[in-house]
Amino acid sequence: MTLTDPAAPGQAPLEVRQAAAVVTGPAANAPVRRNSGLTALGIVGIAIAALLALAVVAYLIAGLGPVAFGVGGIMALVPLAIVFFGVHWIDRWEPEPRGILVFAFLWGAGASVAVALIVGAQLTGVISAITSDVGAGEFLSAVVEAPLVEEGAKALGLLLIFLFARKHFDGPIDGLVYAAWVAGGFAFTENILYFGVQLLTVGTLDGGLAEIFLARGLMSPFAHVMFTACTGIALGFAARRTNAVAAVGVLLLGLVPAVLLHAFWNGSLYFVSDFYAYYAVVQFPLFAGGVLIVLFLRRQEAALTHERLSEYAAVGWFNRDEVNSLATGAGRRRAQSWANRRGLGAVMRRYTRDATRLAFTRQRIVTGRASIGAEADEAALLAAIVASRAALVSSAPR
Repeated sequence: MTLTDPAAPGQAPLEVRQAAAVVTGPAANAPVRRNSGLTALGIVGIAIAALLALAVVAYLIAGLGPVAFGVGGIMALVPLAIVFFGVHWIDRWEPEPRGILVFAFLWGAGASVAVALIVGAQLTGVISAITSDVGAGEFLSAVVEAPLVEEGAKALGLLLIFLFARKHFDGPIDGLVYAAWVAGGFAFTENILYFGVQLLTVGTLDGGLAEIFLARGLMSPFAHVMFTACTGIALGFAARRTNAVAAVGVLLLGLVPAVLLHAFWNGSLYFVSDFYAYYAVVQFPLFAGGVLIVLFLRRQEAALTHERLSEYAAVGWFNRDEVNSLATGAGRRRAQSWANRRGLGAVMRRYTRDATRLAFTRQRIVTGRASIGAEADEAALLAAIVASRAALVSSAPR
């Protein structure tokens, strides 16, 4: 991009260019103002999702009893923790707002489960009217009903995030992260149900419960994440170019692989005699392929950050060393180590976060999405960067 491009960032003031040319170890100190309207909307959304989650909790306790619910909940925390740490690693480059992540989890654990229970009950009646064969009915429920209803319910939460918090929906990694939190919440509630029903049926912690825990809790904690990630990634690509109306069509396209993968996962259990061999030959390679996709998308995210911050460096807001420190993994590690030795570790993390957000804010402007607050965010972030250098000069030891 040339400096004559209307989308290029404005020239930095002389004093900023002089500071950028000298300072090589920046740190952040000035917070960026939050949008009060978006914050209020987020609080309302979280409150509604929390109420729905509480309703689902009451439903589970009524059906399982407090003991089975409690034991199932404790066991379900293990796969949830695995998902949490995995998604945290994916989200390290440009962390998403915690409020949106809380909403995503509550939607998955509560609202999507409620939708699945209500709609699923209606479809179960339809399946019963179609066939009286119990085995055929169970197969249709697992391969048709569950994938359609569950993935549709989870996708609705992603669509709400896209519509009401679009300024924080910058690309496929964001879509993947939000999808993972929605799916992680759904799987958490579903695992409580599976573990609790087994305990309620047998009445003790037997080998059957251990096998279910091994299969669902340890071998496939990311199963629902992989399904819903198809929808989230598709919506993430749409967020870069597509308007809100067209995004609904993209979401429906993303639902196709999500539903098919979910149906394949469920249906395979009806045809495979050796689950563990099947898992090693088919399911684990699917998971490995998903990891490779995540690594590719993260590299794309880093490349975009470098490209956009380089545009700011070209007009004096950063120097080139800063860009390399902020937009590469190795550079970030060196910068963080430098800051940690000087007691400025937390400050450097804030600076890196704000600079990365600046890059994605610039991306919104470049791709014609400035109307969702990009220009105001850019100004606030640039002001924070200017204050950062002053904080560094005054805080760093001589």
